[in-house]
Amino acid sequence: MAYQHWPASEPELAQMRRFNQKLAWMPRFKVRNRVTPRLIQALLRASQTFKKAPVVELKRLGTVPVRILRPSGKPKGVVLDIHGGGWVIGNAQMDDDLNLGMVNACDVAVVSVDYRLAVDTPIEGLLDDCLTAARWLLADCPEFAGLPLLALKQWPELLQRVSGAVLYYGVYDLTGTPSVRTAGRDTLLLDGPGMVQALRLLTPGISDETRRQPPLSPLYGDFAGLPPALMFVGELDPLKDDTLLIAERWAAVEAHLLPEAAHGFIHFPVAMADRVLAYARQWITGRILGNER
Repeated sequence: MAYQHWPASEPELAQMRRFNQKLAWMPRFKVRNRVTPRLIQALLRASQTFKKAPVVELKRLGTVPVRILRPSGKPKGVVLDIHGGGWVIGNAQMDDDLNLGMVNACDVAVVSVDYRLAVDTPIEGLLDDCLTAARWLLADCPEFAGLPLLALKQWPELLQRVSGAVLYYGVYDLTGTPSVRTAGRDTLLLDGPGMVQALRLLTPGISDETRRQPPLSPLYGDFAGLPPALMFVGELDPLKDDTLLIAERWAAVEAHLLPEAAHGFIHFPVAMADRVLAYARQWITGRILGNER
């Protein structure tokens, strides 16, 4: 078995179930067109104007904006953050709280990529933006030269600088894994039954066979020589199989399946999410210390 069941106490499970009852009243996120995501994105940016932002550096790598958070002292490592949002909503700023937690707990700098969104850009463009940021960190940034890097994409000639990857409930098959295709209509947060159609909407003009090709669907890529990875996914997440299947192919992996947890659980105000984030930060610190020896 390539994954472990996350140990949760009865009080933690009860708290998560109570929170899930609240989630059940919320509308499921659906991508039926390109208008709704634009509206949600506009509301997100409007809400962020009223929130005090931390001290950050905004930098452009050519046309790619990045958001850099630094610890008070010299960083021991650097984390490349690629925010969530199904490729159609979100921005680097929305991860400030999570990233500040890493900065403070692990003494790392965090570089978050404001990649273009799929409502206006082909998915290949999003990948190019993220790869531009990763390549800059690995090869072209003198400030972070020599520091261990936590990243999601690598190149063979630079692979030795990558200390590991932390992956939360990602999409790794654009044709839909079994858990996506069989998700019940009571799916929390995500519209399980509509995800396959949404993935096709975001990749127009190509066949499912093409959608399965890496890098669009990393599940079918070559995992030889990749650094260690830490993965988390909730058992109530339609994307559950994406993580569990990729964990089977990733040699140096520690994957956790969280009971009673829906998609997006690291953002929930529950004890289980706090423990997961604390564990991930300890793992990052361990990778950095191991690299220093």
